[in-house]
Amino acid sequence: MATRRETNVVYAAGAVQGIVLVTFPAASTIFTDPDEYGLSNTQYGLLFVPQVVTAIGASLAGAWLGRRVGTRKVYIGGLVAGLISMTLLIVSQFFESDTSVALPLLLVATAFLGLGFGLAVPSLNTLTAAFHPDGVATSVLVLNALLGLGTALAPVFVAIFVGLGFWWGLPVLSAALLTALVLGSLSLPLRVPAAPRGPDRAHGIPARFWMFAGFAVLYGVCETVNGNWSQLDMTSELGASTTLAAIALTAFWAMVTVGRVVFAAVQSWLPPRATYRILPFLLAVTFGLIALLGDGNAALGVLAFGLAGLGCSALLPLTISFGQEELASISAAMAGGVIAFYQVGYGLAAFGVGPLLDTGVGLPTIYGLAAIVALAMGLMSFGVTHQTSDSPEVPRAAAV
Repeated sequence: MATRRETNVVYAAGAVQGIVLVTFPAASTIFTDPDEYGLSNTQYGLLFVPQVVTAIGASLAGAWLGRRVGTRKVYIGGLVAGLISMTLLIVSQFFESDTSVALPLLLVATAFLGLGFGLAVPSLNTLTAAFHPDGVATSVLVLNALLGLGTALAPVFVAIFVGLGFWWGLPVLSAALLTALVLGSLSLPLRVPAAPRGPDRAHGIPARFWMFAGFAVLYGVCETVNGNWSQLDMTSELGASTTLAAIALTAFWAMVTVGRVVFAAVQSWLPPRATYRILPFLLAVTFGLIALLGDGNAALGVLAFGLAGLGCSALLPLTISFGQEELASISAAMAGGVIAFYQVGYGLAAFGVGPLLDTGVGLPTIYGLAAIVALAMGLMSFGVTHQTSDSPEVPRAAAV
C-alpha cells in the first residue's frame, strides 16, 4: 500500500508536469514576437519536433526501463530531464535576438522536455494505477486533472511574468518546482507490483492495443490544435489582445481540468464508457464553431476554447485506464504506448500546422479539418470501449 506522502508526491508531480509541458506553447507569442525571438510560424512549429521524437522514444522505452531499473528511477529521470529543459530555456533568453544561437538552444530544450514527459508521465500513470488498484479509472482521471490544472496555470503565469517584465519567470518557477520534486521523491520507495504474466505478453503486442493507439493519435491532433494554436487564432483571426488570447488558452486547459474532475465524480450515473463516446462529438461541434467565428468575436472565442477543453478532458486518461484494465498483463507498457501515440498526434498538429499557415492556409480551415478528425475519433470510441465494462460502484479513489 502506498503511503499518503507517496500519493501526494505523485499527484503534485502531475500538476508540475502540466506546467512544464505547456511552458513552450504558453510562451508562443514571445517566440513569434519580432521584438523577442522573432521566430516564423514554421520555426515555432519546428520547436516541437525534437519534443515529439524524444517523448515517443522515452514513452516506448519507459516500460522496458521500468522492468530493469524500476519505475521510481524512470520517474525521477523524467523530472531531471525536465529540469535540464527549463534550464536551457532560461539560458536561451540571453540570446533571443540571435536566432542562430537561440533556436538550437530551444530545440535541445524541447528535446529534453519530450524526454522528461515521456519518462515521467507514463510512470506517474503507472504509479497511480498501482496505488489505487480498486479505482484505476478514477485515480488516473484525478492525476490527469491535476496535470490539466498545471497546464491551465502555465499561461496565467506567463501573463503575470510578462506584465512584470520578465516572461522567463515561468521556466524559473518550473525549474524550482522540479528541483523540489526530485528532492522530495528521492526518499520515497514508490514501488509498483510486478505485472502478471499472461497470454497478451506471451504473444507480443495484442491486436487490441492498436485501437487504443489509433485513438490516441487522433486525440493528440485535437488537443494540440487547441493547446498550441489557440492563441494565434485568437489574435490573428478574432482580433483579440495577447492577454485575452492567454485567457482563451487558460480557459481551454482549465476546462480540461474541470472536466476530468467532474467526470470522475459523476461516474455513478454517467459511466466512463458513455462519457468516452460523447466527448469526441462535443469536440467536433466545438471545432466547427471555432472555424465559423470571425473578427470581433474574441469573447465567444474564449468560450469556444473552454468548451473544447471540456470535450478533450477525460479522453486521454480514460484511454490509458481502459487499456490498463483490459490489457492488464502489459499495463505499464500500455501507459507508455498510449502516451507515445498521443505524441505522434501532438507532433502532427504542433509542427504540421505551421507550414500550412505559411503557405496561406487559414486557421479556420485548420479547425474545420480538426472537426473531421474529432468525428473520426468519435467513431473509434465505440471500438475502444467495445470490450470495456464499467463498474456501478464509485471507486474509493474518487474521494482523493
